[in-house]
Amino acid sequence: MTLPMVQPEAGLPERVTIYEVGPRDGLQNEQAVVPVEAKAEFVRRLLAAGLPVVEATSFVHPRWVPQLADAAELMGLLGDEGVDLPVLVPNERGLDRALELGLRHVAIFGSATETFAQKNLNRGLDEQYAMFEPVVRRALDAGLDVRAYVSMCFGDPWEGTVPVDQVVTAGTRLLDLGATQLSLGDTIGVGTAGHVKALVAGFEAAGVGTDRLAMHFHDTYGQALANAHAALRCGITTFDASAGGLGGCPYAKSATGNLATEDLVWMLTGLGIEHGVDLGAVVETSTWMAGVLGRPSPSAVVRALAGA
Repeated sequence: MTLPMVQPEAGLPERVTIYEVGPRDGLQNEQAVVPVEAKAEFVRRLLAAGLPVVEATSFVHPRWVPQLADAAELMGLLGDEGVDLPVLVPNERGLDRALELGLRHVAIFGSATETFAQKNLNRGLDEQYAMFEPVVRRALDAGLDVRAYVSMCFGDPWEGTVPVDQVVTAGTRLLDLGATQLSLGDTIGVGTAGHVKALVAGFEAAGVGTDRLAMHFHDTYGQALANAHAALRCGITTFDASAGGLGGCPYAKSATGNLATEDLVWMLTGLGIEHGVDLGAVVETSTWMAGVLGRPSPSAVVRALAGA
C-alpha cells in the first residue's frame, strides 16, 4: 500500500491519540437509518484497525437524533467489548442508561455560544452548567471518566465570530465540573491555523495545559488538516477524527464532515508521529461503510488509496 515519505519535523509530539468519533458524530446526521448490526461491525472494524478510542453512540432522545435511537441495542451487541467505549450522555437520563449498562466512559456536550446552547440543549449558555453538574458528579461518584466537548469554538452560524475569552470561559467551566479532558470543536469548520494557536494560548493563560485539551475539526472550508498541524505545533496530542470524513451536526446545517481519520493518519505518518493505527484497515472500513451508506467517502486519502 502507498504510504507517505517520513520526514519528521522538530518540535512536534512523538505520539498522538486519535479519538475516533465516526460511529457517533459521523453517523448522527445520516437521514437513512443505518442497521444496528452495521454500526456494531463499524465499531469492531475500527477497534481492530488499532484506534485506541472509539466513541460508540449517544444516549440522546430518539426524537432529537433518530439515527442513534438504537444506542442501548448497539451497546448490547458489542457486549464486553463495548464497556470501555465512550458514549455521549446529554443529561441525567442519558447517564442512567449508561450506568444501567455498566459503561465506564461518558461525555457531555456543551456550547460556547448562547444560540447554539438554546438550539442544541434547549438551555441558555449559563443554564447548561446546571444541567451538566449532576451528570458529572454522579458519573464521577460511580467511578466513570467524563470527557467534555465544547462546540462553536471558532465561529457560530448565528452569532458569527466567537471571542477566544468566551470559549475559554465556557471550556474551563466544564473542566471545573470535573471533566478530565476538553475537546474544542470547530463545529462549522471556519477555524484557521492562527486561530487554533490563539485558542490554545488562551487556555494555557487560564491554567489549562495542552494535556487536558483535544481538538475536533471539521473540514467545511478545507482547513482541518492545516488546523491539526497548527495544533500539533502547540503541543496538542489528542485529535478527534471520523473514519471516512463522515459527520455533521443536526443543529447546524453549515457543519459538514469531520476531519477524516485517514487524512489525519496520512499526515501523522509522514511526520513520523506514532499513532498505532493501521491505515489500510481504516481505509477498508471506510470503503465498506461508504457502501452501506450508498455514496463515496469524503476522505481524500480513502478515495486515493481505494482507487489505487
